Amino acid sequence: MPIEITMPQLSDTMTEGTLVKWLKKEGDKVKAGEIVAEVETDKATMEMESFEGGTLAHIAVKEGGKVAVGAVVGVLASSKENAADVKKQFGAAQPAKVAEATQPAAAKAPQVTVQKVAASAAPTASVGTLEDASSGEIHDLANNLHGATRQHIEAAADDGDSNGHGQVRISPLAKRIAAAEGIPLSAITGSGPGGRIIQRDVLSYQPSEKSAAAIPSAAPGEKQVIAMTKMRSAIASALQKSKQTIPHFYASIDIDVEEVLKLRERLNQKLEKEKVRLSIADFITRAVAFSLGRHPALNARFNAEKNEITRYGDVNLGIAVAVPDGLIVPVLRAVNRMGLKEIRQRGGDLIDRARAQKLRREEQTEGTFTISSLGTMGIREFSAIINPPEVGILAVGAAEKRAVAKGDAIVARTMMTVTLSADHRVVDGATAAGFLQTLKQTMEEPGMMLV
Repeated sequence: MPIEITMPQLSDTMTEGTLVKWLKKEGDKVKAGEIVAEVETDKATMEMESFEGGTLAHIAVKEGGKVAVGAVVGVLASSKENAADVKKQFGAAQPAKVAEATQPAAAKAPQVTVQKVAASAAPTASVGTLEDASSGEIHDLANNLHGATRQHIEAAADDGDSNGHGQVRISPLAKRIAAAEGIPLSAITGSGPGGRIIQRDVLSYQPSEKSAAAIPSAAPGEKQVIAMTKMRSAIASALQKSKQTIPHFYASIDIDVEEVLKLRERLNQKLEKEKVRLSIADFITRAVAFSLGRHPALNARFNAEKNEITRYGDVNLGIAVAVPDGLIVPVLRAVNRMGLKEIRQRGGDLIDRARAQKLRREEQTEGTFTISSLGTMGIREFSAIINPPEVGILAVGAAEKRAVAKGDAIVARTMMTVTLSADHRVVDGATAAGFLQTLKQTMEEPGMMLV
């Protein structure tokens, strides 16, 4: 019996997805658990796997097609079936459904409008618009903008993109991200086969002062109007709803991290042969998990519709990670059962795959508490917005030398400020304060994590 491949729900808020790229073509063998396509959700571009094996007999949704969760995107023929017969059956039986499913939605993702602004007059009408909503529309737009033939653009989609200085080999997904971020292809060095630019090259790109000047920006006398991308729109909607519907309150505390830094250095010397190097973030993660175990009211999710609170025995810790044009919150599950070494290894891998947009659905859902850190960017303190239905999020500032009082003396100590944002419908001030006190005690006396 033929096996239908359907659009999966890759995030809690996903209702539809765009099929960015097929990694298999009709006639290819597919193993159970093998990645067959890349799908763009409301949060990120992610990999779609096949849960069963067979031969990809029919592709129902072409690249660039947008379909609802649960819609058929492809069909596998089992080992006992003829792939050509299956293709004929599904291609003829569902033409209307497929045609409707593969129509890309109206282009609403990255749109840049450049307007001239007169020095002594009102802004003029827009003079140019660039839209990018699907790979199919990219082809058409590139055809119009560069005067190339349709055949040339489609041939270049897999091999490269001409930038006027020769052929640049780039994958379609990397090309979409670079276009959305305004990153010049000439500034990126490809690490793929034959020097091809692939997704990780674009995601890891850091402009130097020299190359930053090459990134398109509004010239003097002009302005740019940039439409929201799908990810940016989803973030805006979720955070606006959070601030409007959740009564946030905030509590901050200063933590002396001198002892943690000393312990970190000793442990890193012991772990050097294993090529494991702990960061202060690993200690924060462990201390947060420890503290949530003592204050379970914060390790919870609130269902406003049912008016009920669910508390969890395990800490599924969300870690806010910056990605192009937004952020994503991968979830490190059952972190309370992990030691520091495992937190470093599993957490590091999770964050790397989040930046590469290669997370599985279960690695983005069912978080019970979240950490957001801007400390590595030198931010002393800030307040984060709760990620519902969770009831708390911890904002972590920079660890820095400060003048503090120790007895009657003023000494230099490495201090860090953390701020808890809590949902006042579920968490009281005393509960929040108790959690922060436990966190402070644990970080200032790291041996408490072993008790």
